[in-house]
Amino acid sequence: MSLKYLDSARKILCIGRNYAAHIKELNNLAPQQPFFFLKPSSSILRPNNGPFLVPKGVVVHHEVELAFTLNRTLKNLPSSFSHEEALEAIEGYALTIDMTARNVQDEAKKKGLPWSIGKGFDTFLPVSGFIPKQRIPDPYKICLQLSVNGEKRQDDLTSLMIFPIHKILSHMSSIMTLEKGDLILTGTPKGVGPVVPGDHIVASLTVGDEVLETIDIRAEEKEGPYVFKET
Repeated sequence: MSLKYLDSARKILCIGRNYAAHIKELNNLAPQQPFFFLKPSSSILRPNNGPFLVPKGVVVHHEVELAFTLNRTLKNLPSSFSHEEALEAIEGYALTIDMTARNVQDEAKKKGLPWSIGKGFDTFLPVSGFIPKQRIPDPYKICLQLSVNGEKRQDDLTSLMIFPIHKILSHMSSIMTLEKGDLILTGTPKGVGPVVPGDHIVASLTVGDEVLETIDIRAEEKEGPYVFKET
């Protein structure tokens, strides 16, 4: 299992609201162009590196996602940037879970505050090993699944993405330079739900009949002084 790809991820960029059914379940408005946010590298939880930590007073939701890394720097890509060009710029893929402190995020939305806290706690980005792109000839023919305590919560195909990867890269690169090694998450399908201390979370990325990567973690309460309070 190669994890060197995480060492060169200077930025972690996450597409939000990229699956219609997920937008509906959270009562959000569909974006007219790709919408993204950042997670800190300190939120990464590497495989076999301890439990997922639930902060006190925080309602955590799981969001399983396909991620990819870049093999080159991309800047100011034109809107005509193609599917084929996007695939050429991809170094490889990974399975990830974008953990979200939903009550923290909801308060931030209501008050017009940044989302950084709700997305950025330690361990809030469990990741899998690296998947060479040769093993995924078509990134839109992937099944993402996630279960909690044996109950399947998320199970959908990446073909349901609203914004494809080439549109994501074109839009992002018009705002900030995308650097070689950056890790980009492509959004979560429907079925997000709560994770509490004691839960056992298992996610998988499947192509055809082959499971390419899994994430298998348990949730524990986060130690330390933080307790969610209204801002």
